Amino acid sequence: MEEKIRYSDAELEEFRQLINEKLEKAQAQYEQLRQMVAGEGNDVNDTSPTFKVLEEGATTLSKEELGGLAQRQMKYIQNLKAALVRIENKTYGICRVTGKLIPKERLRAVPHTTLSIEAKNQRK
Repeated sequence: MEEKIRYSDAELEEFRQLINEKLEKAQAQYEQLRQMVAGEGNDVNDTSPTFKVLEEGATTLSKEELGGLAQRQMKYIQNLKAALVRIENKTYGICRVTGKLIPKERLRAVPHTTLSIEAKNQRK
């Protein structure tokens, strides 16, 4: 039997739906993080002056951590969008190292991946 080299349109549509769901959630989470970094929520303005100095230091650290989380979330969103482009081009699910199809199970777990487990293990 000949080895399959591409996913069918129906299979690609299944992945498109999965990615769109993940993209919607990721964008909502990014927006929450962005608002928290921008200070559009609770702040130290309503606390007594005694705690204000301590909380400002903690707030700065929290904003740095939140900024890092927001950056990672934006990268994830960009990767999901790139996966949607690969679906449009019908190149989705093809390992960029081996050229073989990435198993559906891996794509369901990590829908934006461009590497098969085999290729990922070669890079270590």
